[in-house]
Amino acid sequence: MTMKEPEYLAYVFRDDGEIPNNEILPLVIYPGILNDFIDRMNKVFLRKGWDGIWIGSVFNYHHYHSTAHEVLGVVSGHATIQFGGKHGHEIDVSPGDVVMIPAGVGHKNNGSTQDFRVVGGYPEGQDRDLCTGNPSERPEVLHNIRAVPLPTTDPVFGEEGKLLDLWAIR
Repeated sequence: MTMKEPEYLAYVFRDDGEIPNNEILPLVIYPGILNDFIDRMNKVFLRKGWDGIWIGSVFNYHHYHSTAHEVLGVVSGHATIQFGGKHGHEIDVSPGDVVMIPAGVGHKNNGSTQDFRVVGGYPEGQDRDLCTGNPSERPEVLHNIRAVPLPTTDPVFGEEGKLLDLWAIR
């Protein structure tokens, strides 16, 4: 599999009092990186050690996972996803985009085309929970987020890729 050198965007989100976010690990986006592999995106992730693969959309309410990092690969349609909670950033995503979301970072679908679909997955051995920023979730989720192990591979580039540098894995 030959892919172009990755361009990437990185964002760090601070705790906003509802969504804990992740002040250490940035959210990383590879825009259009898998344009030529959309129909095989799930296989790319699996081969690179990310599993728990699912196909669907992104919830239209703020949520996050305190027990797993997550990868989302856009396979069809377009969406505006708000990352980082109510005061975070809205980012437009399109087919071929891959987003790596650290544990704790909020995400919400703020609007999408009817055909918007993503392939999602998690580093091998991680299982997600679903949190919404309810005060009763704390302080347990803060402990969970700190305890989530770093992935050993980038979901697109395996043992290479910017994720490993940006998350200080190597």
